Amino acid sequence: MANETTTYHVPVLLNESIEGLELKDGGVYVDVTFGGGGHSREILNRLKGGKLYSFDQDKDAAENADMATKSANQEIAESANGFTFIASNFRYLRNWMRYYGEIEAEDENPKVDGILADLGVSSHHLDDDTRGFSFRFDSPIDMRMNKRAGKTAADILNEYDEERLANIIYIYGEVKQSRKLASLIVKQRQTTPYKTTGDLVKTCEQCLPRERAKKEMAKVFQALRIEVNHEMDALKEMLEAAIKVLKPGGRLSVITYHSLEDRIVKNFIKTGNAEGKLKQDLFGRVEAPLKAVNRKPILPTNEEQECNPRSRSAKLRVAVKG
Repeated sequence: MANETTTYHVPVLLNESIEGLELKDGGVYVDVTFGGGGHSREILNRLKGGKLYSFDQDKDAAENADMATKSANQEIAESANGFTFIASNFRYLRNWMRYYGEIEAEDENPKVDGILADLGVSSHHLDDDTRGFSFRFDSPIDMRMNKRAGKTAADILNEYDEERLANIIYIYGEVKQSRKLASLIVKQRQTTPYKTTGDLVKTCEQCLPRERAKKEMAKVFQALRIEVNHEMDALKEMLEAAIKVLKPGGRLSVITYHSLEDRIVKNFIKTGNAEGKLKQDLFGRVEAPLKAVNRKPILPTNEEQECNPRSRSAKLRVAVKG
């Protein structure tokens, strides 16, 4: 059962990320990561006469946030006071904005004034001892944001071949012992399939440095979570959609937590693609649909980092569409 004594989620860089949107009365905004509703709630508090669409594929987000009137069996909450909750992965941003008429079928006349994304895993997920996101609890190792679809982390541990496991752990977790760990996982599952987070912790303890065990284990769990939820692909698709649905002068405000996603966001802002490849026209002018508002990412204050440890690795990047 989820731990009910903890706050569902404390929003990171709340003021900075929303100020980056430069909210306009009557504007159209999208929070693609609703979570506990902290950012969405603050946008609605500051927005006059506009619209806010908020995305989240996890039904817990809708059930635990007081602004969402969505029931477990409804796909979309009823619009009320300019707020619409969309129970979907943010990779489908473009499709839903077309559905609601915020962009035309041929990607013409986009109406969205700003998009906010907080890419970190919610405090709620880490504190929920039934979801398998944290090694602090011995629980079923699931890790799916959408519990209704896709492979679980247990499926990946029990089914992927050794090379694929090693690559995931190294690329998404940046764990140096990835090959040794993948070998141990394959060896272990031959006798006892992986079912719980505790099973994986025992394997990790055999090869991760003791002095950095918790930090390295967190990276392993991060790597599995990214693979389970296809987070990098979803992020790229969302950013591509954001460029299409934002109106000229519209703003993109994105909070990242690790180098992989931050690099993708930085590249998109600089070049319009995840690879960071500059495109030039016939006259040698760089074709980039977005322009960075700040040369360097905005970091949480020391006070916020002390009050909310989750914010310590956070970076905020803000861009405007040309």
